Amino acid sequence: MPMLRFVPALVAGVLALALASAQAAPYPERPIRLLVPYPPGGTTDVMARAMQDPLSKILGQPIVVENRAGAAGTIAAREVAKAAPDGYTLLFSNDGPGVIAPLIQKHAGYDAQKSFTPITLVATQPMIMVVNAAVPVTDLKSFVAYAKTQTKPLLYAHAGSGSSGHLTTELFAQTAGISLAAVPYKGSSVTTLGVMNGEVQVLITTSTPTMLDYIRTGKLKLIGMSTLSPEALPPGTPLISDVYPDFKQDNWFGVLGPAGLPAEIRDKLNAALRTVVAAPELRRLFEASGFIPMTSTPDELARIIDTNSDLWKRVIAEAKITED
Repeated sequence: MPMLRFVPALVAGVLALALASAQAAPYPERPIRLLVPYPPGGTTDVMARAMQDPLSKILGQPIVVENRAGAAGTIAAREVAKAAPDGYTLLFSNDGPGVIAPLIQKHAGYDAQKSFTPITLVATQPMIMVVNAAVPVTDLKSFVAYAKTQTKPLLYAHAGSGSSGHLTTELFAQTAGISLAAVPYKGSSVTTLGVMNGEVQVLITTSTPTMLDYIRTGKLKLIGMSTLSPEALPPGTPLISDVYPDFKQDNWFGVLGPAGLPAEIRDKLNAALRTVVAAPELRRLFEASGFIPMTSTPDELARIIDTNSDLWKRVIAEAKITED
């Protein structure tokens, strides 16, 4: 019987040693999952897979890219938000699932500002404003003046309720004091066809090589770009901020972990991703696809998420945008 009194203490000691050993294990010691909230083959997926091999070499463990598409990206985001904060489940996000979707979807299942640990930006992507070639305008000022003379609102395309193009166009309309009427499409490629065919008059979307080809061949008129980063612009590209100085809305891409991720794991991932994005070959790949490679501190990405959350809350309320 006396020996039995020592059993609980012995078990407690063994458990404490096991816990200490687990905590002391160097991170990472097994494969890391990087969830992409879109289908394979899209730009976000291509970016994630471009980082996959170099990040694996730096961290010494496989990076497993997993596509969890659906529900405007909230399926992947929700899975990461509910994952253990151990650095083995990460989200490659943008402003859609990372900020906008939970503001519109009542049952998204996570909070953009509370459910994640921001790690770093990876890139930004400018938004460009184009109009159908037949619209009788030459620049942003003449477009706004033309819109104000119409008896009915001009039509604009977007790729779905709550998409970055949808909210950015509403933000522009609110900023310029004009009325625009939304026409939803299923995907960004068909929004481009919609404005080229004259089904709608205007489109604000992310820049792509294909879109820039349409502009160069005169199939579309480029009247503004959202970015303030001159290196992203073809020579002579007009800036929306030249007319409306406070207007800037780039689409951001970055890596997030679950809330509560230990600082040492967050910082190790931040340093590794900074090294990956700085590599010349990856920068060339991103730039060729219309992205601006750009990293950040975790706090800088957190501020972007906070700022965009406040901005989009206001735009959504004023435009009365609801879940489809």
